Amino acid sequence: MKLHDLKPAEGSKKNRKRVGRGIGSGTGKTSGKGHKGQNARSGGGVRPFFEGGQTPLYRRLPKRGFSNAQFRKEYAIVNVNDLNRFDADTEVTVEVLKEAGLIKKVKDGVKILGDGSLEKSLTVKAHKFTKSAAEKIEAAGGKVEVI
Repeated sequence: MKLHDLKPAEGSKKNRKRVGRGIGSGTGKTSGKGHKGQNARSGGGVRPFFEGGQTPLYRRLPKRGFSNAQFRKEYAIVNVNDLNRFDADTEVTVEVLKEAGLIKKVKDGVKILGDGSLEKSLTVKAHKFTKSAAEKIEAAGGKVEVI
């Protein structure tokens, strides 16, 4: 096989509709846009969800609930079970968790969740702990430190 033999797989490419190429093409003269009007103009047409001046659906429906998105805090989460990969009596900090690949971004802090069990005594330093996570770490002989 040579470079000039290469071609795309069958059915993987569509032929582009060539408009404005004469009357015989079927899309000549007005290029399939009809005569005049908003949609015949360059840049013409209406924005998405425009309903011709009728009150649009997104305004007709009642607004419900409350969004705290602008003030929400998002934590990078780590389960107690994931802490078993560290050696006993290790001080587990945010940097150590990052190096181990347990968290990618710190976001607004690190939160330790209580899923699973811990077999080693560790000193864990994080921004937040669930009750069950703190209990499991202390039950294994470790320490919980809130940063």
